[in-house]
Amino acid sequence: MATVDTAPSDPHAPLGRPHSSVPQVPRQASPTSPEQPHSATLIGSVQRAMRLLECVAEHAHGAPAKQLARETGLALPTAYHLLRTLVHEGYLRRDKGLFFLGEAAVRLSSSGAQQKRRSTVADALAQWRDAIGVPVYYAHYRDGEIEVLGVSDTPGNPAVEEWADFRETGHAHAIGQCLLSQLDDDARRDHLDRHPVQSLTPYTVRDSRTLLRRLERTPRMEPVTERQEYALGTVCAAIPITVGTTAATMAISLPAHQADRLLSAAQQLQDGIGRLLGSLAISISI
Repeated sequence: MATVDTAPSDPHAPLGRPHSSVPQVPRQASPTSPEQPHSATLIGSVQRAMRLLECVAEHAHGAPAKQLARETGLALPTAYHLLRTLVHEGYLRRDKGLFFLGEAAVRLSSSGAQQKRRSTVADALAQWRDAIGVPVYYAHYRDGEIEVLGVSDTPGNPAVEEWADFRETGHAHAIGQCLLSQLDDDARRDHLDRHPVQSLTPYTVRDSRTLLRRLERTPRMEPVTERQEYALGTVCAAIPITVGTTAATMAISLPAHQADRLLSAAQQLQDGIGRLLGSLAISISI
């Protein structure tokens, strides 16, 4: 075992060196050393800047520097310095002596709200993934495109691998067919003009005319199923959801050898969707 040097009696002498009768001058640490008081000053500055931002956010019609300094307990020179810095960085803007939140702060707030919405949807999907024991998907149709907003699976029950772009192959998977079934005829034809039908497996619908006939016969709020049309060895079901004026869907997938579970699992999901509508509705703005 290696020996350990003991500290010398002179508190200023470096460890591991012989004691000297000549007083040692403490060596100044690098200004960037994390142990230095300067780092604490930087943290304090950030804290004060955050207090100013929070204070400005409470004044929808703006507030002058003197008021902000008083409400945050900062010295006026300190408040002026931080306010100028925040304006320079875009977190605040100044207009006629009043300070308002700037574009950078608004973007930051929007990003935080978006993350919260995504987390809410992820939690809802995970709830039904665990309850039914299958991968669960959530998607909607926006701006003429199919958009998958969330997928929740487990290593034991993995989601379908997106080997062909879901947006371009809506004709072949349950998610796409369910969303298209909720559109009017013109919107369906427009989608298929932009994303033509193509064969992905031997079970894929062969042409747009056949698909359109199938969609017309699909009961409006009934589950849509497909069996190995998108991926061999996989069967899927999608539940139609209308959130406001937006077509949306929740879907599940199973390996083909468990196809006998598909309808019952889809029914279980459909029975519980009412409890999820609040969580799903907020995701439309994601």
